[in-house]
Amino acid sequence: MCTGACSKFIAIPLYVLALVSVICNIMLFFPDFDTQYAAQDRDGKERITMEVKFMSGLIGGGIMVLVPAIHTHLTSAKNCCANRCGMFLSIGFAAVGVVGAIYSLSVAALGLANGPLCFWSNTEYTVPKWGTPFANGNASYLTDKSMWSWCKAPNNVVEFNVGLFSTLMVAACFELALCLIQMVNGLFGCLCGTCSGKE
Repeated sequence: MCTGACSKFIAIPLYVLALVSVICNIMLFFPDFDTQYAAQDRDGKERITMEVKFMSGLIGGGIMVLVPAIHTHLTSAKNCCANRCGMFLSIGFAAVGVVGAIYSLSVAALGLANGPLCFWSNTEYTVPKWGTPFANGNASYLTDKSMWSWCKAPNNVVEFNVGLFSTLMVAACFELALCLIQMVNGLFGCLCGTCSGKE
């Protein structure tokens, strides 16, 4: 496969993954698909999980991956950047994508480890309060579903956060792999050309 065709093969999944990351990040602002928690958070009350506010899915997995996806796609177009210079530039853009994917992956992993912010209580702490009950060494909540009942509100917030942060992690892993492949592909395209005849 020539390097130009490989660029197109890499760019199209990057568009999809960037879109998935942005959607997941936006959805995380609305636990239980309810806007009241985002509104309360704006009023100075902690109602949204801290890792959501880092906007890693929007900035890292979204914008920082979308930029290299666009340029990588252009390197497969005959009348634009399908030349050695374009492939060289794609290495730098792909490196930006790598940084964005690592940022998204790191924050999503942290979000999974710390668990959601919720109104919670258990047998030890009987008075319900807002907080992150799984943040202090209770990462076992991921395997012990009986702990999920600690969170009283928002409804199903643990499942909501685990599902979306897991999706962000998977998307970031694929983005990272594709951007790394494009860096290698860009190097070969810079050295050997893009098979487009425009060198």
